[in-house]
Amino acid sequence: MSAPATPEFSVIGGKAVHDVLAGHESSIIDVVRDAYLAHGEGKSVNPPSYFLRFPDRPDSRIIALPASLGGELPVDGIKWISSFPRNITSGLPRASAVLVLNDHETGYPFACLESSIISATRTASSAALAARELHRDRERPRTVTFFGTGLIARYLFTHLQGTGWEFDEISIHDSSREYADGFARHLADRTSARIVVRESPEEALRASGLVVFATTAATPHIHDPAWFSHNPTVLHISLRDLDPEILRGSFNVLDDIEHCLKADTSPHLLEQATGSRDFVDGTLYDVLRGTVAVPGDRPVVFSPFGLGILDLAVGAHVYREAIARGLAQPAPGFFHDLSRYA
Repeated sequence: MSAPATPEFSVIGGKAVHDVLAGHESSIIDVVRDAYLAHGEGKSVNPPSYFLRFPDRPDSRIIALPASLGGELPVDGIKWISSFPRNITSGLPRASAVLVLNDHETGYPFACLESSIISATRTASSAALAARELHRDRERPRTVTFFGTGLIARYLFTHLQGTGWEFDEISIHDSSREYADGFARHLADRTSARIVVRESPEEALRASGLVVFATTAATPHIHDPAWFSHNPTVLHISLRDLDPEILRGSFNVLDDIEHCLKADTSPHLLEQATGSRDFVDGTLYDVLRGTVAVPGDRPVVFSPFGLGILDLAVGAHVYREAIARGLAQPAPGFFHDLSRYA
């Protein structure tokens, strides 16, 4: 994106973001796919995330994800996203976020976007892309289980459904029966599949060929590898649900090895236990390029840390569409002093 002679700045609110993205799951997955390909080809900068933590609120954090994405329309920027799990007790989503986009040539920020929707969309798109590619040469399961029933689970169901997945049965498991029932009601209005709320995590896991973990778990709570004997495909979005021994016996695909093997994620715990990364079978880039063969005789686990370049890719797409549709709110005079020698 080339900068204008006089830098301009726009604000794009949540409704505009939603209006641009809703109903376009297939095209957004293509945007995310292109970002992964650029990343795998070295056309990105994606440094470690930076965590702001609070001694008086140890379960909460605010994370900065800076990144730079090259290609035909290069863009830089940063996502600033908070995770306050206690919000859910008052009915608010756990996460809130903004995304700032910077011009690739001048460094001037040119837009601030509400980003909880962008963040949820890129997370769901990443997982749906992985599910599609991991089943490129294998039959798609017609049963799915959701562990966790928050915003990410809702978005991922929409992205699976919007990209052609069809289910006969949907199982739900959550530590809160109230939340599980609420998610069941949400799905009932959007699918003809049989919906079952399952109290037993083992029963929920064994029920489906596709399993989604989208929880707020800080440490592993699924420990028995025998529960995976039916070799499901697991979208391990929340990253800390699975005992390392489960990963040891699985086919493991990460979105980015260096990012995933930190912060006591389940893959990181396995690396610490073994002193090796030999359990990593490939990245999503490898799957996209067809350089790894996905087996049918082991559980297949996709563990995505979530890359800032995906926020940039989706956010830049939203920005272009919002500008074209007149949905952005310009901030005239945002940059006041533009002369070096005023």
